[in-house]
Amino acid sequence: MLAEGGEFALTVCEATGLVREAARRHGAAPTATAALGRALVGGVLLTAFKGEGEGVSLRFRGTGPIGGVTVVADSRGFTKGMCGDPSADPPLRPDGKLDVGGALGAGALSVVRSNNSLGDTSAPYEGQVPLVSGEIAEDLAHYLAESEQVNSALGLGVLLGREGEVREAGGFLLEVLPQCSEATLDRLEQSLGEVSSISEMLDEGLGVDGITDRLMSGFPYRTTGELEPRYGPCTIEGEGGLRERMLRAVTLLGEEDAYRVIEEQGQLEVRCDFCAEKLQFGRDEVASALDTHEP
Repeated sequence: MLAEGGEFALTVCEATGLVREAARRHGAAPTATAALGRALVGGVLLTAFKGEGEGVSLRFRGTGPIGGVTVVADSRGFTKGMCGDPSADPPLRPDGKLDVGGALGAGALSVVRSNNSLGDTSAPYEGQVPLVSGEIAEDLAHYLAESEQVNSALGLGVLLGREGEVREAGGFLLEVLPQCSEATLDRLEQSLGEVSSISEMLDEGLGVDGITDRLMSGFPYRTTGELEPRYGPCTIEGEGGLRERMLRAVTLLGEEDAYRVIEEQGQLEVRCDFCAEKLQFGRDEVASALDTHEP
């Protein structure tokens, strides 16, 4: 959404299905699910409605038990991620909430923006900032301010049920544009201070429209587009599919090492850290990928 006058832009994301899929694929514990889910929603928000071929890679590295969280997202809404230890689930904070900051610990956030549509003519932009809380949203907002000089308000929420299942997930990103007046900025700060947190709005059952109305109350705006977040792409077969990409990775082993693994194990098994899919390759398929003949 874009405010009339173009003073600020708001992107709101409902990503319950996306986060559920990530938690299922990785068998993530509650705290790891919250950390990974927030980062996934953040990836969607940073790439939504960007140009064709644009993407972002987020890497949260910390000293806590989860080790780190990595997310890759593109402008089509495809987003996938992984965490160092998906079983990480430290005790709750004193306020009874999941300790995402404690799970991640101290460390740094690296962000790489790229544009595949430009080929080799566009070098990726990379920025890095220290983690300010490990709670994901605050760290991403800090990155935007420090590395991209974008003043923003960012909210990320993942609500879990009693059994650790993902009930709701979503977020918003409000970006202040260069032409924003001081008067509008003051009104925005006051308005944001009066609304509930994103987690509370999700818990109320507010969807994208409801959250948008709540955040944009008193500001005329126009909708600029819609996008459905999806996990992946994790298509296994076909051009550009997981099997093809895995085979390209197998060739990096080299002929000697690839055949040695096959001789020892009967096949070569490769696991995608992002999709958590395991694919098996026999000698003939590997030989074809290596463009060589059986010795």
